[in-house]
Amino acid sequence: MAIKHFLQFRDFTRDEFEYLLWRTFWIKNEFKSYRKHWPLCDRTLVMIFEKASTRTRLSFEAGMHQLGGTAIYLNTRDSQLGRGEPVEDAAQVISRMSDLVMIRTFEQEIIERFAANSRVPVINGLTNEYHPCQILADICTYIEHRGCIQGKTVAWVGDANNMCNTWLQAAEVMDFKLNVSTPPGYEIKPELIGIVDRSHFEVFADPRDACRGADLVNTDVWTSMGFEAENEVRREAFASWCVDGPMMREAHRDALFMHCLPAHRGEEVTAEVIDGPQSVVWDEAENRLHVQKALMEYLLLGRIETK
Repeated sequence: MAIKHFLQFRDFTRDEFEYLLWRTFWIKNEFKSYRKHWPLCDRTLVMIFEKASTRTRLSFEAGMHQLGGTAIYLNTRDSQLGRGEPVEDAAQVISRMSDLVMIRTFEQEIIERFAANSRVPVINGLTNEYHPCQILADICTYIEHRGCIQGKTVAWVGDANNMCNTWLQAAEVMDFKLNVSTPPGYEIKPELIGIVDRSHFEVFADPRDACRGADLVNTDVWTSMGFEAENEVRREAFASWCVDGPMMREAHRDALFMHCLPAHRGEEVTAEVIDGPQSVVWDEAENRLHVQKALMEYLLLGRIETK
């Protein structure tokens, strides 16, 4: 099996995602039934963090242990990566001592360079441009609660960040519609992420219009890591892009609300919404664990047919 990486959502086909989602539900059921599933026994995952993390580290580390493997945590303060070692050299060494690498970093270029020099699969745990594992978990959560996402409408309200970029790719791959609403000056740039076909998304100036009739409403913090200096300016610019009760009522009556967390109640979402009956943020957070287990299994072992 050739080395395969997961650096952005479009790296996989719809057929591969359908397999991964089916496998996720099987693995999750085994875990919930207290049945041991250790396909990655004696395998090692190296996790490299340049950005702080709670859910990413916990979900990958716990997931690898639950699959029978071992996870090693590295950050740039504790490694030569933080002391000027070329990414290419680090990739050559780390990939000779491990079976799988997950990287959470800033520019997408860093993880692309690492993968180009790696002897083992590389997973994007988050970059400034993309967050593919999170969107995979979000789609899994939608399917778990409402069924197939094909043909549905997802509303994105807020910043045109790595989450939004990945939703744009996912809409194209998984065949659903994405309604996008961002403040002036923070618009999406689909051409920069390779989106040529505009049939799977629509841009709205008013976030309420973006949410109208949506099956899923999604948002994120207004200021992503690395842009903290813009906090005050963004609070003012994004004030009308807070997902509140009236905005959710524009969506389909059984629409779900998701947020990748951490959330700032009273900024990008009200407590009424995130703590309300349409919110599935805790299921969404848990499903990071299960989709990533399916992903790691697939990258190392390929497709496994279960009787």
